[in-house]
Amino acid sequence: MSMLMTESTNPQPTSAAAEEAMWEAFRRRDPTSDGRFFVAVRTTGVYCRPSCAARPPKRENVSFYATAEAAEQAGYRACKRCRPALVGQPDPQVEAVKRACVTIAAAEEPPPLAALAREASLSPFHFHRLFKKVTGVTPKAYAAQVRARRAAESLRTAGTVTEAIYEAGYSSSSRFYESAAARLGMTPTAVRRGGEGATIRFAVGEASLGSVLVAATEKGVCAILIGDDSQELARELARRFPRAELKGGDAAFERTVAAVVGVIEAPSRALDLPLDVRGTAFQQQVWRALCAIPAGKTTTYAEIARAIGRPSAVRAVAGAIAANPLAVAIPCHRVIRGDGDLAGYRWGVERKRKLLDKERA
Repeated sequence: MSMLMTESTNPQPTSAAAEEAMWEAFRRRDPTSDGRFFVAVRTTGVYCRPSCAARPPKRENVSFYATAEAAEQAGYRACKRCRPALVGQPDPQVEAVKRACVTIAAAEEPPPLAALAREASLSPFHFHRLFKKVTGVTPKAYAAQVRARRAAESLRTAGTVTEAIYEAGYSSSSRFYESAAARLGMTPTAVRRGGEGATIRFAVGEASLGSVLVAATEKGVCAILIGDDSQELARELARRFPRAELKGGDAAFERTVAAVVGVIEAPSRALDLPLDVRGTAFQQQVWRALCAIPAGKTTTYAEIARAIGRPSAVRAVAGAIAANPLAVAIPCHRVIRGDGDLAGYRWGVERKRKLLDKERA
């Protein structure tokens, strides 16, 4: 049996169930398990984070250690790919990407890839790969999201759409309109006018946690709201899209609502429906990390921050979690405080408790 151990203390064997859970987390490359334990491979003499993207070894060649120091004392060396010894410490590569993000956000025009790579002391090829690995998007896509976010904000306050386009840093209106609908989910004028021209279907169902409002665009489910008052949920949707055309769902849409209610009653299941999720690159990164948390398990805000390579951004992580528009589909209820307290939940702490109880059962 493999052990969680150090050379300086008496080894404490783990249970078979605990080892199986660690193996499953490693097999899934679960980023939320980074720092909880380390995985050592006897055939290579290397130890890794659970989220390491290297080719998985055979189960019989794997041992688990509580700390990186314990793995090294046992004779293993750190993986050069996932650099497990840096868990909980500032990662130089992540810091380089963070600086590049600041540079992109501050620039009026998207900086050239070569300039960003020089700032990071990397070749353009390696910088491009690193940036996508850390943020989940390419530098070009990140810059497009920054400008789109500026445009969405400006569209609500600028005198004209054209003013907003140039204020956001676009060199011409044609370049903005080429992919504006894909970035914003609706036309620029519709964003500025509170969703005018957009059609959103919605319906309210009932679940053990209360009323459930499900809304969808043509692309997929864009909101799952839970509350005690179905009329208040409808008003919340209307506040989000004050000038959109809100239409009641037909019989086909009722099946979508039923699928969502089914997942609320059995939250360990994934929602097998297309989603229309809009958020910043950072929010999307946080939401992906949430989706990696196994059903019935919990993690902390700090662990999510470490998992996405931003250990000091705990407050920002909490903000991204609070902005989650899709209850249960993006399982923000699986995040708790470091002291074990359930902390806040957009749809009520008691609902959070019930969801976790359902999953553990």
